Amino acid sequence: MNKILFSLLLPALQLTAIEPLFEKTDVFPPGLNGITRYRIPGIVVTPKGTVLAYAEARKNSSSDWGEIEIHLRRSTDGGETWEAGKPIAHLGARLEGNPHKKEGGEKEQTVNNPVAIVDRATGAIEFLYCINYARCYSMRSLDDGLTWSTPSDITTTFEPFRKHYDWKVIATGPGHGIQIKSGRLVVPIWLAYGKEGDHGPSAAATIFSDDHGKTWQAGDLCLPNEGDFSNPNETMITELSNGRVMLVARSTSKANRKIVTTSPDGARNWTKPAFHDQLWEPICMASIVAHSSKPGTLIFSNPHTLKFGKDGKEVTSGRGKRENLSIKLSRDDGKTWPVNKTLDAGPSAYSDLAVLPDGTVLCLYEGKADIQVARFNLEWIVNDQALSR
Repeated sequence: MNKILFSLLLPALQLTAIEPLFEKTDVFPPGLNGITRYRIPGIVVTPKGTVLAYAEARKNSSSDWGEIEIHLRRSTDGGETWEAGKPIAHLGARLEGNPHKKEGGEKEQTVNNPVAIVDRATGAIEFLYCINYARCYSMRSLDDGLTWSTPSDITTTFEPFRKHYDWKVIATGPGHGIQIKSGRLVVPIWLAYGKEGDHGPSAAATIFSDDHGKTWQAGDLCLPNEGDFSNPNETMITELSNGRVMLVARSTSKANRKIVTTSPDGARNWTKPAFHDQLWEPICMASIVAHSSKPGTLIFSNPHTLKFGKDGKEVTSGRGKRENLSIKLSRDDGKTWPVNKTLDAGPSAYSDLAVLPDGTVLCLYEGKADIQVARFNLEWIVNDQALSR
């Protein structure tokens, strides 16, 4: 290209350069709809581009147990503005009983661990949740989250796991599930088999549906509580560019790292679990999502913290603080994560990720007291970034 032609084209080239995008919006502030604290965020984008954000609405305290509902907010402009929130799960006959509260707990209903799964084939949104960490339900929306079907009890799906552990607690997700290339819907789950209501000791697995959410089946127990892998529980899921399904799990292991395993179909033949050195574990739910910009591109969110002793060395079995929520980027299906960028340096905890049709990433996450959504693009992630430690 000659110099004259280049000089004429340069202004147009500069105008088309994609600038880094980063914006934040409150979605579930404390006090909204009379709720003391919203926790456990989940987010998906429907085939029509509608964004569904949902969370546990903990009415009287921030405790995992108590009077808890599931609230949903919709956005039709990519997460810039949001419709009013409303309760969506288990609005019929109540199932009450809080084993962790001696007085008054018998009148409380804990609706917990919401998980949405987008079915690209039908356009439906499948939605799973649990009650009192003891029963699991499934419902469906055919109108982008405006209305929902009557919930169906699918607790028997978890019964095959009793051959491994006599569970007392079951939980889906949290976060979101996925539909893989075969059309199968896959949801990570965890179960605990200690005293009634206790969340440990625990193990993790998946459940799946091959008939668009009409019925659900148990996959193999892929993350048992054994060896170096202590109490696997809240697990995130994504499909890799080669069609394999990857789980990345939280645990209380001495290694202070996330646990990774993969499967050809999201249900069977899981690889031997392994710790990933770059995915630090402050014992907090994280999220992972595939990005459509290039095969093998993954985005990961989690508080990037560890506990260090006075000698500057990492503390084995240390519990890092829930702060410094960070976004990691991989271009090789999660083998390496060379880019790490802080999204929120302050108190920050659970998060969930989704991608808009135009490639914009949404991170719905717990801040100090509220749940916000951050909107950003790949250019923001890589802008002024060095390799992570």
